[in-house]
Order: sequence, then structure tokens, then C-alpha cells
Amino acid sequence: MVEKSFESVLIEQCAPTLAGMKPANMFIFKSCGRRAVYAKADCWSCRLEPYGIAVCILKECGGSFLVYVYRKAWLDRIIKSPMISSFLTGLGYDTVSSGIALTQLSDRLCLKKEFPHEIGIFLGYPFFDVLSFIENNGRNYVFCGYWKAYFNPSAARKRTDQYKKCAGIYKRMFESGTPIMRLVVAA
Repeated sequence: MVEKSFESVLIEQCAPTLAGMKPANMFIFKSCGRRAVYAKADCWSCRLEPYGIAVCILKECGGSFLVYVYRKAWLDRIIKSPMISSFLTGLGYDTVSSGIALTQLSDRLCLKKEFPHEIGIFLGYPFFDVLSFIENNGRNYVFCGYWKAYFNPSAARKRTDQYKKCAGIYKRMFESGTPIMRLVVAA
């Protein structure tokens, strides 16, 4: 099996964030080269910074890296909104900035005790769907696409279809030679 490049996985998994449709996406990148993966993440974070996008590695485990791509200002607005800030603060997060909250999320991911399902907040999923997922232990949802929706399945289906269409278009354009930087939408 041929290993996919960091860039091809970035396009396949993060197109909605690069297109400005979603505040964040993440993906698992497998590689035996730890330094190379961190260098790629740092390089792309620098290249995407003028567009308000950052790339970081939230967790690494045995040659697998959980890469998080996000729009900083959008994530800051999400975690500072009163309801979400209160929820995250109740879980022990500091919501002063997305950087601090992401460090805490990374710590929780690396502890390996219980998966931090509040990660849905950091991916821009609807707050009440994230709460319901946690309360229902991932069961009793009404639609499953990018996330498990507990309310408004038609809106969740529509949004999932938009994300999938975006990802398909971006993948085709990238494979046809369009550089990633030409696919990024400014904040």
C-alpha cells in the first residue's frame, strides 16, 4: 500500500475548513518519520497563517499523528460564547484563548483515560448535538454524517452533503494539479 502524502490527506479531510465552511477538521496521519510530520504541520501552519488557519498535532501514538487544522478566530468565538465557555469551564478548560484550550484538549487526548467527547465543540459541531452525544453515550441519534446529530436531521444531512461535495471538489482539483494555496479561502 502506498503511503499518502500529508498534503493529499490534508485536502481530503480538511477541505471544509480550508474552504471556510467549517471552523476545524482533523485527521490521522501515519508516518514513521516523527520529525518530518512535525515539520510538515509547522510548514503548513506558517503557510496558512495569513488566512487565519493553524495546523497542530494534538496527539501522537506509535507512528500515528492526530493533526488538527482550524481557523483561529472562528474557534476563539466558539469557545468564548457564553454557553460553550460555561460548558468547557465546567469540564476544567480555560477558555481565555483557543491555544490554551487546545493544549488542554491535547493533554486529555494523551492521558488515554476516557476519550474527551467535547472534542465536537472544537470541530464546530452543534453544541446541543455534542451535549446529547455525551449524555446518550453516542446512541439514540437521528442522523449520522460528519457527526451524530440529535436534533434537526435534515439540517445535519444538508451540512454533511455540503462538506462531502466540498471535499470531492477539492480532491479532484488537487489531483488535477491545483496547488493547495489556490484552494484556501481567506477568513
